[in-house]
Amino acid sequence: MQLILITGLSGSGKSVALHVLEDSGYYYVDNLPLKLLPQTVDVLAAGRQARAALSLDMRRADELAGLPAQLEALRRGGHDVRVLFLEARTDTLIQRFSETRRRHPLADGKLTLTECIERERELLAEIADLAHRVDTSDLSPSTLRSWVKDFVELPHTGLTLLFESFGFKRSVPLNADLVFDVRCLPNPHYDPRLRPLTGRDPAVVQFLCADPSTCKMLEDIKRFVDDWLPAYERDNRSYLTVAIGCTGGQHRSVYFAEALAGFFRDRARVLVRHREIMRREPAD
Repeated sequence: MQLILITGLSGSGKSVALHVLEDSGYYYVDNLPLKLLPQTVDVLAAGRQARAALSLDMRRADELAGLPAQLEALRRGGHDVRVLFLEARTDTLIQRFSETRRRHPLADGKLTLTECIERERELLAEIADLAHRVDTSDLSPSTLRSWVKDFVELPHTGLTLLFESFGFKRSVPLNADLVFDVRCLPNPHYDPRLRPLTGRDPAVVQFLCADPSTCKMLEDIKRFVDDWLPAYERDNRSYLTVAIGCTGGQHRSVYFAEALAGFFRDRARVLVRHREIMRREPAD
């Protein structure tokens, strides 16, 4: 059975992700207590469910320590288990709770909303390292839906290498494991012909590749990731996110993410995401 486990911070978009999978034909269970995970999977497997999505309720700290062992047991049982962890910046989560007027699950009358969010972030910190992390702070629902589909459709053997471009003016993605800053390179933004284009357009690629420093930076990043990828694989990582940032996230970082993805496609399963470009593209 293909089993997608969805967890993360309250207000980060877990319901959106779960509904995407429901619409894609997954049997789904919402807000499942972690202690019931093994029994639920057994029942689904006995019913010959081929695909299931489970949104986990992970607010009980005493249950969290058992998750790694549970995941390993499920994988030994032959299940394709993937964990999706959604998160967002605190200011974004506060705004979302304000807009929906929902009560935070950890609210007890003693903690402020900010304290509840930070407490939940602390509780789930170790779980995030077991999962494919997605920072939804600057994502539209349509973009999140698209990214979730990419995640579940990718073959799941070994390590997944994600290259994500972003703009520093909107902050570093929370899900980044490695961050590279390419703002020191020539900026196509200052050429009126190139300004409306992106790092995927041939004219921008030609502009960047004409500068020797761009080529050197690209080769240096390739070499660093290539040298250290085996170490991350030996650490039993399922996902590694390499974030490349420039000022606006439109030209230089996009080019680097695409070039690196092309280079590593023969080494690992690769995903490419362009955070700022996705923000500007129209919804489906």
